[in-house]
Amino acid sequence: MKGAGRRTVLALLGFQALLIVLSCVLVRYDRSAAADANPSNDDQAIENMKVYSMFQDVHVMIFIGFGFLMTFLRRYGFSSVGFNFLLSAVIIQWAILCNGVSELGNGQSTIPVTLQSLLSADITAAACLISMGAVLGKTSPLQLMIMGIIETAVYAVNEFVAHHKLQVTDAGDSIFVHVFGAYFGLAVSMVLGKPRHSDLEGSSYNSDLFAMIGSVFLWICWPSFNSGGLVGSAQQRGVINTYLSLAASCVTAFAISVLSNPKRKFNMVHIQNATLAGGVAIGTAANLMVQPFGAMLIGSLAGILSVVGFQYIQPKLLAKMNLHDTCGVHNLHGMPGVFAGIVGALMAFLANKDNYGYNLYAHFPARVPPDGPEVADAQQADRDLQPNVGRSAVEQALFQLLALGITLVVAVVTGAVTGAILKTLATKSGKTGEEYFFDDSEHWEIEEDEEEEDNKHHETHEQVVDDKC
Repeated sequence: MKGAGRRTVLALLGFQALLIVLSCVLVRYDRSAAADANPSNDDQAIENMKVYSMFQDVHVMIFIGFGFLMTFLRRYGFSSVGFNFLLSAVIIQWAILCNGVSELGNGQSTIPVTLQSLLSADITAAACLISMGAVLGKTSPLQLMIMGIIETAVYAVNEFVAHHKLQVTDAGDSIFVHVFGAYFGLAVSMVLGKPRHSDLEGSSYNSDLFAMIGSVFLWICWPSFNSGGLVGSAQQRGVINTYLSLAASCVTAFAISVLSNPKRKFNMVHIQNATLAGGVAIGTAANLMVQPFGAMLIGSLAGILSVVGFQYIQPKLLAKMNLHDTCGVHNLHGMPGVFAGIVGALMAFLANKDNYGYNLYAHFPARVPPDGPEVADAQQADRDLQPNVGRSAVEQALFQLLALGITLVVAVVTGAVTGAILKTLATKSGKTGEEYFFDDSEHWEIEEDEEEEDNKHHETHEQVVDDKC
């Protein structure tokens, strides 16, 4: 049966009802947002509102940037933007619950919601949209929804363990969003299998132009993505480093795109994607003292890495491993994200009090000594500082790499399991054929198609009349 199907409708309405019930039981406004808040909370409310401009940038990235970036498929534009819209709307609600579970306990019986919660929910949605890019055109709305629900829960657990147990830093979420989302999606795609060649798996002049709109929105707003969760000087460094890294990756992406083309022309796929790689690559170290030249160097290398991935690595993965990656998320998010994790480990190794002062402990809490006069001195600069395990720079760098490795393993394993679930769902529903891959007509009413069918019917009718005459 063509169309989204009754099961999709029931799943959407059923899960939305479940979200409402769970929110009724568990979710409440934070005290700073409550109508009966004490005037003493006004300062906190003002601080929270400072997040709004960056939250709005990230919101634009999720719903416009990612959505339009995926419109490059010439007959899948409705689905690219529409399913991006739908999946994001589901995930941001589910993410508030999943991310907030860690708030429960220790006398806290509800999940408090602030603007920071909404920002975190949007960032969680980004991981799911990255995974969607790997399977774009090959999955139904119901499959995407199930994938997003599972991925969000796993994402929340992985990030909680990394931040609270391993105590690593990842300011721009390059490890926990980009690496996790990319390799989760690639594992799903691997299990679903490589589709047969389709003439519709390609772009047109107009579809590439629409995709470029998404790229530009992402490029402009990316500094907010990397620094929205930061404060003070760290936030300013996050914006500066991301800005410069993006600019550098844009330049090298254009240059290497020409060098990799026998005709010495720009490739629009490279320009749509590799120009953004600098934002991914600087993410983990966005708040650290990489210095402007370091940010530009990281961005330059990321642009080169991404173009090489699109031009040479992706075709080999498809030919040798049957790994089909519709949007090339391995090249924009996967490899640059791993690069970001390595850069983060290097910066953790180089970090010391000469460069950071007592802010070193704000960036790397595990490096706070367990006790002693140094802790007392640091607490004079930061009253919230607590004694910790007193890691060395080498130990912190190793923990950064450990978090990267764990994230990769968790993403691949849980992605493969999710892919098996989606494949089973497709088999049971009888929708295992590929005739509607990369084609909007399976799920959308398309007026031009109806007009073409009417015209064909009219022409056939006229031909019959002529033959009778």
